[in-house]
Amino acid sequence: MYWCKIARTEKEFEAIARLNYQTFVEEIPQHEPDPSGMRVDAFHHENVYVIVLKDQELAGMIAFRAARPFSLDRKLGPVEELLPEDALKGLLCEVRLMAVDKEHRNGRVFYYLARALSDYAYENGYGAAVISGTVREQKLYNQLGFEPFAETVGTGDALFVPMVLTRERFEHSVAARFKQKRYSFYPGPVQQSKPIQQAFLEKPISHRSHEFKVMLERVKTRLLTMSGAAYVHLLVGSGTLANEAMIAQLHVFGEKGLILTNGAFGERLEKQAKRWKLSYDVEAYEWGASFDLGSIEKKLATGNYSWLLMTHGETSTGMLNDLNKLVEICNRYNVLVCADCVSSFGALPFHMDGVYLATGVSGKAIGTMSGLAFVFSNTEIMASERIPTYLDIGLSSNNAVPFTVPSPFVQSLENALMAYDRGVRYDLLHNRLKFIEEEVEKHQIQLLANHPYPMIFTWKENSFPHLAEDARMSGFDLHYKSDYLLEKNLLQISCIQPDFEDAWTKFMSWFENYRSYHNE
Repeated sequence: MYWCKIARTEKEFEAIARLNYQTFVEEIPQHEPDPSGMRVDAFHHENVYVIVLKDQELAGMIAFRAARPFSLDRKLGPVEELLPEDALKGLLCEVRLMAVDKEHRNGRVFYYLARALSDYAYENGYGAAVISGTVREQKLYNQLGFEPFAETVGTGDALFVPMVLTRERFEHSVAARFKQKRYSFYPGPVQQSKPIQQAFLEKPISHRSHEFKVMLERVKTRLLTMSGAAYVHLLVGSGTLANEAMIAQLHVFGEKGLILTNGAFGERLEKQAKRWKLSYDVEAYEWGASFDLGSIEKKLATGNYSWLLMTHGETSTGMLNDLNKLVEICNRYNVLVCADCVSSFGALPFHMDGVYLATGVSGKAIGTMSGLAFVFSNTEIMASERIPTYLDIGLSSNNAVPFTVPSPFVQSLENALMAYDRGVRYDLLHNRLKFIEEEVEKHQIQLLANHPYPMIFTWKENSFPHLAEDARMSGFDLHYKSDYLLEKNLLQISCIQPDFEDAWTKFMSWFENYRSYHNE
């Protein structure tokens, strides 16, 4: 198995130094021999090293740096004066070294290096990379996407061509044809199946037309059947918009409430409520901790609260909070429950018949394109001039369509909802959750929360803090770049993508290799 990562350990730097010596002393007479058999680059402490390994052994490496002056600056003057215009977009870096062990010069490793460099550089804001490419390998550099931008430099057997690589040039290169399949574990966007994609290829229809209204009614009927709610209101936007519209109704209600938080999205609800200047108290828990139902009931029993706001599926921790029990408690004290169900709706069957308001989205577990947000209610909502027009779900009562809704989004949603007929998609996601739970136990993976649901789980990866970044370089896209995850050094894996089973099998094979490599 070939795989890529960023070099960070002394073991890796020593292997790089030995490969440098073999390549740039013994093979290319660029430096004087040394009895150590190792060659450390003059800019080692400024270099970023992208390496390719074959199982546990170094197969190749590429080193680049952004600090100026570059070695090419010293030879040619400021390289910007010579570079084509398309290479001046974004930051500029210099490839210091590129070497592949002789036993692995089958083309694949060079392509892996070029792909990893292109991906890493692009993700970190670099627009182009320059290199002094040895003339003897100029054909190879051309295949990787590098193109000359100045005359040859150097002397004797050490002649080099100044070359440049941009993201676009790489994507049109021979190397780019060697596609590394990417596997997504993101909680969104979901990779679209053909029936769902087809909706976006159809000719749009007016949201004022009879045909559209009939289709919208079919979709609403399906949503109400799944949710058990009495009404559903559709908005064009994200889950955050749906929650904003839900909280706007509490603003109109005007009473004091209680907000429960045990993760980033519960905390986001609190921030939204603060912007609306609602009157509320907060019952805050550690991320991933269960709500103390006894403590909550004592507070509600005081009669000081008229509503409760909480997150059902807490995306940041992968935890499912107990909505049913909270509804039971709230009903005893005539407290209205408002629930963020953005991540949970469509992930598992549950009923909203006891809530006042709840939210959901077309993306996430349902599996179609993000862009439609739902607010469910069990009371008919009236329009209010105290709410900004677009957030007023009362305007869509009585089947009204007050604002533009793109028909492809509705058609795509209808196609996606068909997967819930006879509970087929629920069964699929449930089986994936059981599989994940078995795998977590088998591989001794530490999760943040103990009550997961079949959409996402949060991994406390303390042993390998760079695992997600290295996995990305080998084609596995874990969810880790959200600010709340970076702050707490967490990563997430979602099971809602269509090819989850294949992706997970390959990822765990990579992970076992990665863990063995780092535990040597």
